[in-house]
Amino acid sequence: MSGRRILLIDDEEDMRRSSAQALELFDLEVTTFSTAEPVLELIGYGFDGVVVSDIRMPGMDGMTLLQRIREVDAEIPVILVTGHADVQLAVSAMRAGVYDFLEKPFTAQHLAGIIRRALDRRGLVLENRRLRAVAGKRDDIETRLPGRTQVMVDLRYRLRAIGATDADTLIIGDTGVGKEVVARALHDVSARANRPLIAINCAALPENLIESELFGHEAGAFPGALRPRYGKFEHARGGTILLDEIGSMPFDLQAKFLRVLQERVITRLGSNELVPLDVRFIATSKADLEAEVAAGRFRADLFYRLNVATIHVPALADRLADIPILFLQLVREAAARYMRDDIEVSPDLLADIAARSWPGNVRELRNAADRLVLGLDPVPDENQPIVSRQRLSDKVGAYERGLIASAISAHGGNLRRVYEQLGISRKTLYEKMQKYGLERKPGSDPDRFDN
Repeated sequence: MSGRRILLIDDEEDMRRSSAQALELFDLEVTTFSTAEPVLELIGYGFDGVVVSDIRMPGMDGMTLLQRIREVDAEIPVILVTGHADVQLAVSAMRAGVYDFLEKPFTAQHLAGIIRRALDRRGLVLENRRLRAVAGKRDDIETRLPGRTQVMVDLRYRLRAIGATDADTLIIGDTGVGKEVVARALHDVSARANRPLIAINCAALPENLIESELFGHEAGAFPGALRPRYGKFEHARGGTILLDEIGSMPFDLQAKFLRVLQERVITRLGSNELVPLDVRFIATSKADLEAEVAAGRFRADLFYRLNVATIHVPALADRLADIPILFLQLVREAAARYMRDDIEVSPDLLADIAARSWPGNVRELRNAADRLVLGLDPVPDENQPIVSRQRLSDKVGAYERGLIASAISAHGGNLRRVYEQLGISRKTLYEKMQKYGLERKPGSDPDRFDN
């Protein structure tokens, strides 16, 4: 079972320790936590373990943790444990997608058996994903970053190429385009996928505690430092550090961070000992860092050090043809997240969605999908600008294009299945693809359209 971890969360120390020791006797590798929040840093598409959590805990409870994990990957097995006989709670957990639900007291043998089955299931899920990717089928990257436009095909190609390396990476894009989604995908396709991804919001670092938060400190390093503490950089050992909005990092801290990038060592506050740091850095920015360098707000040497591998995430305005497909996928995801039945999007609404401008990009479009699933008006602002006031023929064309693009996406680019589903001839399909800019892409790229 080496490398296949069980993350065990229980706020009761005795229960946590005894459960972990019992499971280790069954040759299971267990990492324990007293709270749920740190577990989310270890969860990703490449996580090959199982989460076992008490359901009633202070702070984030087990049900909330389950929902947060399912937002990252709905197929990670989560086992919830409770000391309270509550049938309704068990039913709610099952509906929310929990793998299994246990009531205390339970035997270690029983729990170990459930965990082994869950590990086997998780292994099959990951192997199936790998085989689909090798076979050129729609994979996790395309699911997380959907779109048939050339800019999205190029983005996924570049992400796969850079992700397979250990290069530090800079991700550039407007607000709401999905920079963090790209960063998590980079981590998940890398060799570090089973290690932590630690996200640090550079704009929200407390100014008086920045160095302690990042580098850690020794006991007595400053008033109130009663015991040693690892910083976030050390918590990511073997994994990835995501520096969100690095352009907001204070200027004086940038020099210290540059040294970390170059030498891969840190020094805790109050210590002279160098601590080796085995991590990969990914930074995101919505600001033009070259302009920030010119304005004297960002160090040129740090910018050039980060700018070796760069990914530009396109705005929705640069991929308008993807909006119908993307909105339909976001609606399906929202329905699953809120445990609602599938929502049928009317042709008129889809045409309206496709015609509107989305300055907030994917984040704003996702909010619209959430509102629709919750029974609210997806575009409540009547004053929101529309890209163009379309005639009926334009709306029909937009709807037709959306149907064809959705069918192409659903069938992975297999055009035979597309024209058979739509009930049109092969010639008509090619003509409409040409009309709407859905061009065939040659070569062996898995994103190409196959007959």
